[in-house]
Amino acid sequence: MAFRTEMGLYYSYYKTIIEAPSFLGGLHAIMNDQLTEYPLVINTLKRFNLYPEVVLASWYRIYTGVMGYFGIPTKMCWSINRGEGLTPVDSCEGMGDPAYFYVTCVFLLNGAMMSLFFLYGVYLSGSRLGGIVTTLCFFFNHGESTRVMWTPPLRESFAYPFLILQMLLLTFILRKRNPSRTAMVALGVSTLCFMLPWQFAQFVLLTQVASLFASYILGYLGAAKMQSILVTHMVTLAVCFLLMFGNAMLLTSFYASSLVSIWVIVALRHRLAGVFRPGVVTWVTQVLGWVGLTVLLKLLLSAILCVSDDAHISGLIKSKFTSYRDFHTLMYTCAAEFDFLELETPLRYLKTLLLPVNLLVVAVIAGRTIQDVLRFLRDGVKTDDDDDEAAGPETSGKAELVYHSLQLAAFTVLAVLIMRLKLFLTPQMCIMASLICSKQLFGWIGERFKHQTAVFAVLAIMAVQGVANLQVQWAIIGEFSNLPQEELLDWIQGNTQSDAVFAGAMPTMASVKLSTGRPIVNHPHYEDAGLRERTKLVYSMYSRMPGETVKRKLMALGVDFFVLEDSWCTRRTRPGCSMPEIWDIEDPQNVGRTPLCTQMSRNSRPHFTTVFSNDIYKVLKVPKASRDVR
Repeated sequence: MAFRTEMGLYYSYYKTIIEAPSFLGGLHAIMNDQLTEYPLVINTLKRFNLYPEVVLASWYRIYTGVMGYFGIPTKMCWSINRGEGLTPVDSCEGMGDPAYFYVTCVFLLNGAMMSLFFLYGVYLSGSRLGGIVTTLCFFFNHGESTRVMWTPPLRESFAYPFLILQMLLLTFILRKRNPSRTAMVALGVSTLCFMLPWQFAQFVLLTQVASLFASYILGYLGAAKMQSILVTHMVTLAVCFLLMFGNAMLLTSFYASSLVSIWVIVALRHRLAGVFRPGVVTWVTQVLGWVGLTVLLKLLLSAILCVSDDAHISGLIKSKFTSYRDFHTLMYTCAAEFDFLELETPLRYLKTLLLPVNLLVVAVIAGRTIQDVLRFLRDGVKTDDDDDEAAGPETSGKAELVYHSLQLAAFTVLAVLIMRLKLFLTPQMCIMASLICSKQLFGWIGERFKHQTAVFAVLAIMAVQGVANLQVQWAIIGEFSNLPQEELLDWIQGNTQSDAVFAGAMPTMASVKLSTGRPIVNHPHYEDAGLRERTKLVYSMYSRMPGETVKRKLMALGVDFFVLEDSWCTRRTRPGCSMPEIWDIEDPQNVGRTPLCTQMSRNSRPHFTTVFSNDIYKVLKVPKASRDVR
């Protein structure tokens, strides 16, 4: 029960595989799933990026099998008497417990990531002290850097460590004049490991190729190396597409279109040079060409493949800059984590000196870059045809610095638009902070001892607020308890048939599927166009439509029981953000009527029958004839 919302959905597939008679049987079950979007049969491995669950389930089965063969105990359990008339519950710890094994593997992966952060800081700054700065900054700003401690099963918990590895390898490639094929293969493998567990990875990689393209335009990245990186990304994308059973969203993404458009522009560089003199006009032409070609390819591929699964992303971005609103964008923007970055976040960066240090580092890099660009525009630089470098300012040792600054700018834009994405910004700021130890940037401070003394002074000031932040994190100790939901799940298990179909709020449906194994018609993974429309039909219960209309919608979906929650009817994060108000945008003809959910909480008849209720949940039985209505 502690794995709520999307977490519960992902964990349920891990549970399916480990409880199946065989691993292959469990794999077949999740690839031919009829419980998640009843009555549809879907390949959840394709839809939900479930490779982490497949890997962990296989490891768990191997581990428990080997330990069982040798008779080695793998867990310790005890019974907890909860009092107050509640039934005792068993609690277990040890790697033999499925949830314990799952969470431990997630924490081990993210612990290994901290080693990568240290190595990253060392390599980027050229100083072991830089690794210490990066790691300390991460812990001093831990609450802004990760949420793995609260949400282990989320996709980012598995994917993000591989992004750090990928960016470290990319830094190595940018620094080397002629990177080896092995380095390129390693970059491709790490990119694949980042993409496979997380659908959002394509948007992050879009910012990466955009940052690299900007570095190329300014002359800090040679054409040959740029093309090698692009080809590596393309091959990786193709492999990911195959492993995801032909998930069309990958091919119709802006990331895929951007790879093609940039490759075309780089390939046509000599023709472009024949038309325009190297300089501002050439740069602007390349940028406009990239944007125009990317958008055109994206629209063309989406039309050809008939894919609209990522349409909500465009709507979300559009709603940030205009008054545009619809049901699906409001479902996102009414949640605080999808709102603009809160003012408290930069203030917290300020208190730990993370923001001032980054501003200083970026200012130094930007100053030197501007000098290079002005020198190039004034004097020009000869193109070295032997290594196919683009005409531009001197590139020695600066490509990775320019790339990281541009990547930081891209993550800043993402975080400002969507607060949740500060989980990319903060770690990137920690990596950039390591550059205060760079002799290349701050050698003017003085000899090594003086430079290190200045760095330790900065760390000492950081530690004042940083240690206080750590103590707040360490002081968070609690336990999970949700008695109303426990009553609901117990009732479902004891009073409904195993094939009874449920509908309701997305987070609750994930819990119903995980804990009871009952079929559901909607769930929290909102990245599919069909699922979004299903959820909209289900959420019509929270509109002002007539009860008969909503009943027929639920009957058409084959729903047997609807789980009604008053909080979804009355909760309002801000004006215009209660469910009835969101529905007013889509259903203006019923504006002013009493919401149906309010009517149902008082009396569910004549349209439905109340079969269970407590302080939070009310289960409404949909008429039995629903199975015959289509």
